[in-house]
Amino acid sequence: MKADQAETLALKALGWLAGNDELFPVFLGASGASTGDVAARASDPEFLIAVLDFIAMDDAWVIAFCDQHSLPYDTPVRARHALPGGAEMNWT
Repeated sequence: MKADQAETLALKALGWLAGNDELFPVFLGASGASTGDVAARASDPEFLIAVLDFIAMDDAWVIAFCDQHSLPYDTPVRARHALPGGAEMNWT
């Protein structure tokens, strides 16, 4: 996946999250972001990585997002790794 494709996918994930009345407040609380921050940082790869990481925390969220967009379930994680700064860390 290329970085521009990953950004588009992450923006879809952000839109999905913002449209979820139950989950969006949980994301805001967990991230410390306000709704204004969400709009201001929507093009920030670091913020988009946080969105994808949040969704990836729960299999049910991954399934719901991917099913809504007819995507394979590994797509959010692949997008996360394709965003600038999203490479997986290796501590060994």
